[in-house]
Amino acid sequence: MDLKTLASAVHQISEERGIESKEVLIGIEEAIAAAYKKQYRERSEIVKSKFDLKTGGLKFWQIKPVVDETTVKFDETEQTEGETAALSAEDERPRYNPSRHIIFEEAKKIKPDVALDEELEFPLEEHQDFGRIAAQTAKQVILQKLKESEREAVQSEFQNKEGEIISGVIQRFDRGNIYIDLGRTLGVMFPNECIPGEHYRIGERLRFYVVAVQDEARSPGIVLSRSHPQFVVKLFELEVPEVAEGVVEIKAMAREPGHRTKISVYSKEEKVDPVGSMVGQRGTRVMAVTNELGNEKIDIIEWAEEPDKFVANAFSPAKVISVEILPRREARVFVAEDQLSLALGKGGENVRLAAKLTGFKIDVRSQSRPEEIQQGGVVEIENAPAENVTKEAPGEEIKKTEKPE
Repeated sequence: MDLKTLASAVHQISEERGIESKEVLIGIEEAIAAAYKKQYRERSEIVKSKFDLKTGGLKFWQIKPVVDETTVKFDETEQTEGETAALSAEDERPRYNPSRHIIFEEAKKIKPDVALDEELEFPLEEHQDFGRIAAQTAKQVILQKLKESEREAVQSEFQNKEGEIISGVIQRFDRGNIYIDLGRTLGVMFPNECIPGEHYRIGERLRFYVVAVQDEARSPGIVLSRSHPQFVVKLFELEVPEVAEGVVEIKAMAREPGHRTKISVYSKEEKVDPVGSMVGQRGTRVMAVTNELGNEKIDIIEWAEEPDKFVANAFSPAKVISVEILPRREARVFVAEDQLSLALGKGGENVRLAAKLTGFKIDVRSQSRPEEIQQGGVVEIENAPAENVTKEAPGEEIKKTEKPE
């Protein structure tokens, strides 16, 4: 093992993996200590090494924490086998080991002001020649430490991006999951986080909503989504300056990914038209979001404090004649006969989203037939914030096609 080349290796690894030099150095020192212990010391000992990047010097110490009968357990000689087993089951203290511990009375002879649990360092003979097995051990420790440090660095970088939008390139498909190259790491989009019916191709760059950044070694760390309701909100924040600045507020939204989204907006300034701000000149802003979502339809309505007006607005693009507000957050909506199919929407989609958006149980009826209950015209909805309601299309598979060679 050529210790003189370690200094340059530390800086090289730090730059290539985006890890701080001190973290790389800690990993190397732990690896060297493991190799030293493998070659020259007992397995139970705690060995520490210190590498000087400037001189290439290497020093070793044996570490022993100061213990007494309150922190470790000593061998019981008078108890029966059953009593010993019972005590061991209840006692969580580690067993005293002279190779790993130093008794408090002995430690005071070395350092009079020593404290319990303090770690004493005992210098060891310096070695720079390690056997093949010890070198392999060092290599494994270094790789493991680098992997942990790299994961922590990525965790730190993406932790602040949770709830935000990032872009990435689709890398591969595996068991229904889609893995996205985010630069320094991979993100994963599970089937339920995809937009139903959307086609994905390897090498395609898309934008994603960061659902969670998990600190788990064996599971995907960054969970991404394109079906999350907040994905639409964040897209509008990027496209509409009035939303990003807080002048226009998105009060509620309801979404059926891949089909339709309804958003209610409110302006904090009288001179600013909230709907017009969202739509943009000639529809450029809403069209940009629609294109990102694969031509998903988006209805933007003005939020109103009066429940009847809010419910009526929620049925856009259908025109509502009148709304009757009933007890228990129920609303009866009357429309013209020629507006009935538009008010219900394909498969009841429009009335479902209106119910989600407003939080009302809605009963849609024709003005010319007010006593007749329409099929699919009565929709119940839990009294919950619309933006927290996610609609997943049951039984639909995610369509994926790889880029042709």
